[in-house]
Amino acid sequence: VEMNGFGPKGFPELKNDTFLRAAWGKETDYIPVWCMRQAGRYLPEFRETRAAQDFFSTCRSPEACCELTLQPLRRFPLDAAIIFSDILVVPQALGMEVTMVPGKGPSFPEPLREERDLEHLRDPAVVASELDYVFQAITLTRQRLAGRVPLIGFAGAPWTLMTYMVEGGGSSTMAQAKRWLYQRPQASHQLLRILTDALVPYLVGQVAAGAQALQLFESHAGHLGPQLFTKFALPYIRDVAKRVKAGLQKAGLAPVPMIIFAKDGHFALEELAQAGYEVVGLDWTVAPKKARRRLGGWC
Repeated sequence: VEMNGFGPKGFPELKNDTFLRAAWGKETDYIPVWCMRQAGRYLPEFRETRAAQDFFSTCRSPEACCELTLQPLRRFPLDAAIIFSDILVVPQALGMEVTMVPGKGPSFPEPLREERDLEHLRDPAVVASELDYVFQAITLTRQRLAGRVPLIGFAGAPWTLMTYMVEGGGSSTMAQAKRWLYQRPQASHQLLRILTDALVPYLVGQVAAGAQALQLFESHAGHLGPQLFTKFALPYIRDVAKRVKAGLQKAGLAPVPMIIFAKDGHFALEELAQAGYEVVGLDWTVAPKKARRRLGGWC
């Protein structure tokens, strides 16, 4: 119920719901636009704000995250905002050290090398409380958006998070992570379950804090191929959607549209469309018209 210009939890009433209507599969007056790297280095004000502190210190500052989220909206008539954060705050919350090395990217000084290393991870039940700074950033940003556009929350999918935790950073081959899948399938599933158990309350918490849509990034889907993807990625993608929706209902929160974006996952479009998400994101290698034809009546 929205009264006197304010919505649930006292948030300002939403003035532009075009993105949300499209995400729910409803008719819109125009095609809504938002950018994947909306808050990014193409903006001089972004570079200036980011220069003040290191990357993960910025992520832990609700005020800085709010400012970075809002910057592109001051320049462009975008139809959604996406909270400034990083998918690797989840491994950090599980107790792993992650640094952002200039010119290289994320680095894990002590990646997961052996099955016994899983014992050193924190209980996934504590992850949401460890990430309260993200929830604070979402609430602050939702207030300062003043209902201009919806706010998107996000997280990395279990397989993608696993690759960083095992590889120790980015990789062009994911050889170490894929070795785990082949040589340690049970430990791999254990790790993927831990990550799923961490992600569900984290995403529900984002909605409780004010996120109006959620996106799950399976950024490294293309390193798997159909067989491994079906075994080690898809079940957890499905589980996240199912459990987040149940968690929202249990918490008395209204449902929000969920987006699955599996980069280079063109081989699994049909499976992703049936995974419990309202939106399937396409990367630059997939022609939207062909994807629509493949998915038939789903979209």
